[in-house]
Amino acid sequence: MALRVPYPCRLFLFDLDGTLVDSKADIALSVNRALARTGYTPLPLSQVIEFVGEGVQRLMNRALREAGGSEPDVDRLRVAVEIYLEEYDKHLLDSTGLYVGVRETLDRLAWARFAVVTNKPENFSRRILEALSLADRFCAILGGDSIIQRKPDPAPLLHAMALCGAAAAETVMVGDSRIDVSAGKAAGVVTCGISGGFRGRAELEAAGCEVIIDTFAELAEHFVAPSPRQSDRQQ
Repeated sequence: MALRVPYPCRLFLFDLDGTLVDSKADIALSVNRALARTGYTPLPLSQVIEFVGEGVQRLMNRALREAGGSEPDVDRLRVAVEIYLEEYDKHLLDSTGLYVGVRETLDRLAWARFAVVTNKPENFSRRILEALSLADRFCAILGGDSIIQRKPDPAPLLHAMALCGAAAAETVMVGDSRIDVSAGKAAGVVTCGISGGFRGRAELEAAGCEVIIDTFAELAEHFVAPSPRQSDRQQ
């Protein structure tokens, strides 16, 4: 659709890794610790980050396949996932921090509601946001294990919208990958991609993302509060 900018909205749904927080090093190093403990050679950190976005199971399956040269068997994958979760539990806040401008931009968008919809386990997501003093800004924090479905299925987005009391026409999905864009499109919401996240502009463009910005701070230039007349129609 042709998107009018600035676009009026009530709810922002945010991905976590690559969108709100820069967690590349902690994720990649935890994956490599798990690989080393299961007898594999660690991978370049930049390569590990390419596997992030569809949950822990897919992350470790791709890492094992790349490191071992073949599809891992079920038992090896199960053990590797367990070890990764152990390692990440200990290291998820070693270097992870908010991207520049996140806190200030949320303040500028204070007229809206916010939720997090990520494929990272909910416990890890909450711990990171609490440690960064941001958890109380969100009306919902949904992880990859919060409900049965994960992005790119639209179900987590629809669940977050229900929890926050917003309709699709007044909601924006903000993320950094095709997974976020696909989930947003399936949920019928506006999609906004951040090219400075983990994946880059080309992936967002190929996925058909409606608004692409370079940094989180640019959000405030593209979205505004609904006018009173629009608010009345949407309620």
